[in-house]
Amino acid sequence: MSGEGMRPGEALTLALRDFYGHSWRLVPVNAALGAVLVLAGISAIAVRAALVVALLAGPLLAALAHCGVTLARTGNLARSDVRDGLRLHWRRGFVLGACGAALFGLGVLAVHVYGRTPLWPLSFVTIYALVLLGIYQLVLWTLAIAEPAVPLRVVARDAAQFIAARPWPTLAFGLGLLAINVVGVAAAVMPFLTLTVAYSFLAAAHFVLEDR
Repeated sequence: MSGEGMRPGEALTLALRDFYGHSWRLVPVNAALGAVLVLAGISAIAVRAALVVALLAGPLLAALAHCGVTLARTGNLARSDVRDGLRLHWRRGFVLGACGAALFGLGVLAVHVYGRTPLWPLSFVTIYALVLLGIYQLVLWTLAIAEPAVPLRVVARDAAQFIAARPWPTLAFGLGLLAINVVGVAAAVMPFLTLTVAYSFLAAAHFVLEDR
């Protein structure tokens, strides 16, 4: 990996170009993922049901990440790549999805608890930590899918090293993607379900895998 790496703006621009050319292949799996996430939110009152539905999102996220990695590396995406990504990475996606959901759930719970106590300023600290965790998760998922033969513990270390080597570009990149997803959610539900998640994985593949 080079010392400078790809700039956040370059990764976002390349992802936009690739997404425009292959959106008709990415949108269906992204829509399926969005439907699962919405179902998880609706069933949140029934904790067990919400957990089951949230875990189902892991393999779909892995398929999306596989599509992003394939498109970033080859410049092309076939319809079979979605199926191949799900077949090759569903176990890894399940594990990463379960860990990510657990950490995010604990973070949300901490924000809720702190917000109702005199320690309410810690809610903002927790939100900041959740944003950083989300950026780390995006790098982790990208490397985990790009290097399926590498053990997850090694991938987790490599993701941390990548961020440590380029902290400010990675933070800028992550905040840029966060803004894009927030705008997608604010605009309407369907654009978020069908566009921004797939775009985020594609941009991460360009940003993280430039020299790999």
